Amino acid sequence: MESSTELIPHLFRTEFRKIVSVLSKLFGLAHIEVAEDIVSDTFMLAAETWGKKGLPDNPTAWLYTVAKNKTKDYLKRNQLFSEKISVEIKHTSTPFVELEIDLSTKNIEDSQLQMMFAICNPVIPVEAQIGLALRILCGFGIDEISAAFLSNKETINKRLFRAKETLRENKVAMEFPQASEIEKRLQAVLTTLYLLFNEGYYSASQNATLRKDLCIEALRLTVMLSENDTTNQPQVRALIALMCFHASRFEARQGAGGQILLYDEQDPGLWDLALITTGEIYLNQSATGQKLSKYHLEAAIAYWHTRPQDTLEKWQNILQYYNLLLQIEYSPVAALNRTFALAKAVSTEKAIQEALKLKQDNHLYFALLGQLYSTIDHSTSIQYFEKAIAKAKTENDRLVLLKRLEQIKNE
Repeated sequence: MESSTELIPHLFRTEFRKIVSVLSKLFGLAHIEVAEDIVSDTFMLAAETWGKKGLPDNPTAWLYTVAKNKTKDYLKRNQLFSEKISVEIKHTSTPFVELEIDLSTKNIEDSQLQMMFAICNPVIPVEAQIGLALRILCGFGIDEISAAFLSNKETINKRLFRAKETLRENKVAMEFPQASEIEKRLQAVLTTLYLLFNEGYYSASQNATLRKDLCIEALRLTVMLSENDTTNQPQVRALIALMCFHASRFEARQGAGGQILLYDEQDPGLWDLALITTGEIYLNQSATGQKLSKYHLEAAIAYWHTRPQDTLEKWQNILQYYNLLLQIEYSPVAALNRTFALAKAVSTEKAIQEALKLKQDNHLYFALLGQLYSTIDHSTSIQYFEKAIAKAKTENDRLVLLKRLEQIKNE
């Protein structure tokens, strides 16, 4: 039988975000700290009570009931607060403590989506958007967020506090955007979820569980968008497909010693076929409408990377999608990846010509040149890998590059 010490962390991850979203919608986003305090107090009481008396028959219902009661108690004790938000937020003369605190499945889902749009607002920096998403929409603790950003708790707390202050000062509301605004606002939400997934998939953290959790939460939130008629758009389904394809290779990207494995080193037998199939379904469903987004193209590229056979057709398709992607939205990393695909689909010599034109100054660029020269000129290849190692930003990157450099020296 599961103990309270095992169950409470799980419920905190799944229920904290739901109750906070509902209470923030009720109070107004300006009072999000009040909502967080009430829910935190609820979980503290659960830890104390369940530890002494054992688990209730329905732990989730227990949490919801206590959160409702604590909310009403808070409003009774803070009459001025109650009257203020009754007028400013609800525009009603009904005593706020008598209002029903709606923790129905429908209101929870709507509140979380509205919270998502509120958090992913361009008035706050992208890093703060991700931090708030992790805290409020994913139920991550400050320690976990600090680890994800390779930062300390003080820095993260200050970042989240400033973000909440900015949302308050700009009077950002928890609501669905108007139909005319949904496209623009949805872009900001998708960008945040895309970066949240990348924070896990390309994380510098050695904590494999944390990295995987970040990816799972990003995928969960994106699926939530697809389950709402207003936000179930082709680009949303394309982003889900992209996440599924990448996540399918998650277990294969790390060796037994925790080291990162490059694509060519991965064991396809460890790829998750169920996730690949799910990604294919969402990718097919995304093929509607008139707009081709970067998520469609990146998902198509990721799809071909789930084909284990190293065929010319595979790399020709990848190259074609990179060509289109760079036309839609240029990025230095996409340009590097396109050059690697060019080597596979056309020739190494042509790829080197294109790579030298890029003239970037980072470890990825020098590593690419080192790899391209590895079959042509060992001396030049070694020089580029040594440059890449000097430019590496994380220990993981440095170890991967050192390993490849040793392989080339021994060839």
